[in-house]
Amino acid sequence: MSGTDTTTAPAATRAEYCVVACAEAWRGAGEVLASPMGTVPMIGARLARLTFSPDLLLTDGEALLIGDVPAVGAAPRVVEGWLPYRQHLALVTTGRRHVMMGASQIDRYGNQNISCVGDWARPKRQLLGVRGAPVNTLNNPTSYWVPKHSTRVFVERVDMVCGVGYDRAAAAGPAVTRYHRVPDVVSDLGVFDFETPDRTMRVRSLHPGVTVEQVREATGFALTVPEEVPYTREPTVEELRLIREEIDPKGLRDREVPS
Repeated sequence: MSGTDTTTAPAATRAEYCVVACAEAWRGAGEVLASPMGTVPMIGARLARLTFSPDLLLTDGEALLIGDVPAVGAAPRVVEGWLPYRQHLALVTTGRRHVMMGASQIDRYGNQNISCVGDWARPKRQLLGVRGAPVNTLNNPTSYWVPKHSTRVFVERVDMVCGVGYDRAAAAGPAVTRYHRVPDVVSDLGVFDFETPDRTMRVRSLHPGVTVEQVREATGFALTVPEEVPYTREPTVEELRLIREEIDPKGLRDREVPS
């Protein structure tokens, strides 16, 4: 037996591909505030900070800017400053934040709904409410995370517009389009963007094991599909170590995206 350790980490899970895809949303972001909503985006933002985006600003989820990258659920050891609501809004309105929100519904133009399902006057289901979605989408980059890709979420027309999509932004004019940007939609099936002439959703990559047919069947509108669709990039050995040992040792990611 040689003294060289030839052991390798177990293959990446679907949840870990999703983590890496979310992390990539903040690649090259510089000194901006990451606002991830959801377990997988939170792990992704912390992974980005520990690897290719060291200037990324993170919070404890409430009002503190943190200087270290604690495990999910653990208290920070290093606090860099206080981020009161007013200062947080100042970052939003000057475009110095990239938020990754959830979406109860999203359409081909990136209009997002987290308010209600059904007719607004008498909805079938009441959800979170509009909250900060309009201000987010009009002032800073806003990406979306969907842990279960289905025709119930990816719909032809959202029941209520909360986050503003490319068609509505264009109709509102330059005052809206100046800062409006929806860089990524990440789901448990793949990564999507709006880099098309008419600003409708296209497939950017598929997670390994997913087919174009699966995505089409789980989407309630026609997607733009390039001739060659790559797979989402594989996590490196070091990224897997960081995810499994430092950021999410309890495996919370697998609850959001089961293997």
